[in-house]
Amino acid sequence: MDFKDAIFQLAERVSALKESIQTEEATKNAFIMPFIQMLGYDVFNPLEVVPEMDCDIAKKKGEKIDYAIMKDGSPIMLIECKHWKQDLNLHDNQLKRYYVASKAKFGVLTNGIVYRFYADLIKENIMDDVPFLEFNLEKIRETQIEEVKKFCKENFDLDNILSSANELKYMSEVKKVIRSEFAEPSPELVKMLTKRVYEGIVTQKVLEQFTDIVVRALNSHINDVMSEKLGIAIKATEAAGAPVQTNATASEQKAEEPAKEDDKSSKIITTVEELEGYYIVKSIVCEVISSERVTYRDSQSYFAIFADDNNRRPICRLHFNNTNNKRIGFVDENRNEQLVTINKLDDIYNFKKQLIEAAKRYA
Repeated sequence: MDFKDAIFQLAERVSALKESIQTEEATKNAFIMPFIQMLGYDVFNPLEVVPEMDCDIAKKKGEKIDYAIMKDGSPIMLIECKHWKQDLNLHDNQLKRYYVASKAKFGVLTNGIVYRFYADLIKENIMDDVPFLEFNLEKIRETQIEEVKKFCKENFDLDNILSSANELKYMSEVKKVIRSEFAEPSPELVKMLTKRVYEGIVTQKVLEQFTDIVVRALNSHINDVMSEKLGIAIKATEAAGAPVQTNATASEQKAEEPAKEDDKSSKIITTVEELEGYYIVKSIVCEVISSERVTYRDSQSYFAIFADDNNRRPICRLHFNNTNNKRIGFVDENRNEQLVTINKLDDIYNFKKQLIEAAKRYA
């Protein structure tokens, strides 16, 4: 089994067992020790993994890190563990104390689901306040898997990891700035963009008018990019001989009825808007089920989103065929569908609670 498959297998284990894990010690045994083993370290070999290693500092004795990963007799990575329900924001200072007391170059704070990787990129031997990498087993991003893989015993290269950590740190900070600017553009950004397109004198009143224009322009640009990428993906799929269009359930009200093939299937057209809605739903429900389990099937009546490629496990339905009357449908346990009108795709986020509840039925 390669590293990527092992990651997804561990994610499934976490999803299946977490509700039965009641203590921090159980979190370590069920989730964190398998993660350490997955990195290639023998958790039962004290030359590789030292549990409860002393990290005493001058003013405080009896400080112990949960696990220290060792190389050539010295710690290279400290791992501080918390119960899977714990908010890690409450415990980074604890790891920072341990970090100062050791010679390790990396620190990991985890609750068995979220793994935050820290280094001392700003000041030597002083752990940075912000992790250079945050990896979430419930929201796996494949690009991050490669970064985590660098910590495997067979791949461990201090200089290489530090170089990547430095890039990841600043990339993360830049992304935060971009997100902030997209949500609420700063006066500096608004002024810069306004000067490039507005020929008159840029007064305060003009800036106030352009602030809203900039917000809408940024959001519109993102939607355009998403639509373009989805359009390219659809064309690539069709060119490969795997049509995007597929059949869906025959009944609009009974979710469990099997799909039926008929000569009308050629009339089914999966739109970019439906696919955008699918990815929004997928991003929401991945909090409770793995994103790989969320699938879709299109029909002439609606665009169905369900779990495990099983139309008996509906999450929601998108009724987008009438562009002037978009609706999202929720199928209850009695297989009845409740339809709610939405004005735009972003309105799907308003139904996060209903989507999460629907997905939980299959968690």
